[in-house]
Amino acid sequence: MRITRYTDYSLRVLMYLANKGETLSTIAEIAASYDISRNHLMKVVQELNSKGYLIATRGKNGGLRLKGKPEDINVGALVRETEQDLDLVECFGSNNQCVITPVCQLRRALAEALDAFFAKLDEYTLADLLPQEKAAEMVQLLRIVSN
Repeated sequence: MRITRYTDYSLRVLMYLANKGETLSTIAEIAASYDISRNHLMKVVQELNSKGYLIATRGKNGGLRLKGKPEDINVGALVRETEQDLDLVECFGSNNQCVITPVCQLRRALAEALDAFFAKLDEYTLADLLPQEKAAEMVQLLRIVSN
């Protein structure tokens, strides 16, 4: 399984905002810190806002900030919400044409693996991705400036 860039960027945006605290951030600032596309981040931020992970304030003094506490954001739930296609193989989908499906055990094995993957991610919150002992280094690497 591979996490999409969309989910990766979603996690990175939330990690950035958590490090920034209550100080507002802009999409341009986050894009520059990670050296990623501003246009792609706009789509990610829009969805994170609509799903209630962050607050986006428009206008001259607007910006982004995390909605709630990092320890309340579950990584497994976020990945489930941002990944569009969790069908690992054809037989997971509704348009399954595989001729060996009636006897094949691959689907069961992969379904169990996917369940284990999410069970492990469910053990983590956004706060777990931001250990205090690494906070200063993360802020430095992302060039975060608090106002």
